[in-house]
Amino acid sequence: MRFRKITFILAFLSVAGILNAQQTPAPAQDEVISIIGATAHTGTGEVIENSLIIFENGKITKVAKASEAEAEGRVINAEGKDVYPGFIAPNATLGLVEIDAVRATDDEDEIGSMLPHVRSLIAYNAESKVVESMRPNGVLIGQVVPRGGRISGTSSIVQFDAWNWEDAVVKEDDGLHINWPASFKRGRWWLGEERGMKPNKEYQKQVMELNDFFASAKAYLSGKRNVKHLPYLAMEKVFTGDKKVYIHVNGEKEMLDAIQFKKDNELKEMVFVGAYQAMDLADKLKENNIAVLVERPHNLPNQDYQEYDSPYKLATELYNKGVLVAIQSAGRMERMNTRNLPFYAGTAVAFGLDKEEALQLITSNSAKILGIDDIAGSLEEGKDATLFISEGDALDMRTNILSHAFIQGREISLETHQTELWKRYMNKYKRQNAQNKEAEADEAEHAESK
Repeated sequence: MRFRKITFILAFLSVAGILNAQQTPAPAQDEVISIIGATAHTGTGEVIENSLIIFENGKITKVAKASEAEAEGRVINAEGKDVYPGFIAPNATLGLVEIDAVRATDDEDEIGSMLPHVRSLIAYNAESKVVESMRPNGVLIGQVVPRGGRISGTSSIVQFDAWNWEDAVVKEDDGLHINWPASFKRGRWWLGEERGMKPNKEYQKQVMELNDFFASAKAYLSGKRNVKHLPYLAMEKVFTGDKKVYIHVNGEKEMLDAIQFKKDNELKEMVFVGAYQAMDLADKLKENNIAVLVERPHNLPNQDYQEYDSPYKLATELYNKGVLVAIQSAGRMERMNTRNLPFYAGTAVAFGLDKEEALQLITSNSAKILGIDDIAGSLEEGKDATLFISEGDALDMRTNILSHAFIQGREISLETHQTELWKRYMNKYKRQNAQNKEAEADEAEHAESK
């Protein structure tokens, strides 16, 4: 009896595990695929009506009008639909945290301050249910970024259909992330400090600590390296320019100081993340070749004097000023909200951008900023076949309904825990409605017979 009970429990747990597992990653593309008839939004500003897109072995081989070339292999008729490059989510913690309240599932932050050697990639959970839920909205690639400390660590870029982090990686150790100190800070009332904003007396000291760390790392790397120093070794690609520097910063003064920091340390490429007051420095950003990952627009203004819609139109204003800009979704519930990335771009349309320009904020511009524009971010020959077909406008939550999606040519499942629940309960209410109608018909028939 006891043996039967144990066997039953083990069988139940096994089935439960299967039911709750992520979708099995798709097999490699093994046939030529042609998508014909769709309106192709290339991500470069170009729109091709009645298009033909062909891809083979995970790479796009043809992007043209359907009248200009012949379809090959398996043909997907997408007439009346739209095809887009896969959306890219920069500055995300996807796969690093599954449940905030469960410490064992939280790998976004490490103890310490100067942590350039911390690599987010090896903590990335490719089987995350949160990651899986990005795909039905067309978000197929993301930059996985650590949090915390003055120097948080090193990010990597992954695609969202993989067995493990080794399979997921698109670009390994792409950038170093620095949380720039704030010149003003709020009083910590729980420590007895006065409430409200006040100057940060430690600001200059904190900036100096960053400069000292960079100087020490440069000195170590130019010396004999008799002792292995992991934080300094992780800085080598920063100084050669193979690793970008992402500065998480919002204030105008702080951004000016960060620009000077770039010059002092001879850094080749720098990206501002957040950059709430970037519009005040748009010309300087363009002059110093600094790209911006703006915060998601669905926010209230940070300052009382600002217009109510300032967060909504920041991306538009920077784009019109010629700054290379893309949208990221950090903030409260950032992992779950990352699936709304296309609708953040849609908001930019409501505040002045053309739809194809807004599309670039989550495709080609993101790819350029992350340094993967040679393989992703647009529908062009030679790039990865990471794309999807939508029933309509993918920047509109009413019509962003995916019928097919591909990552590096592999056709991926669009089922998630959420879609399974939706279907389950929709069927429940359909059955109930049918039963109610049947009961009403029986009652009517019974009443007539009387």
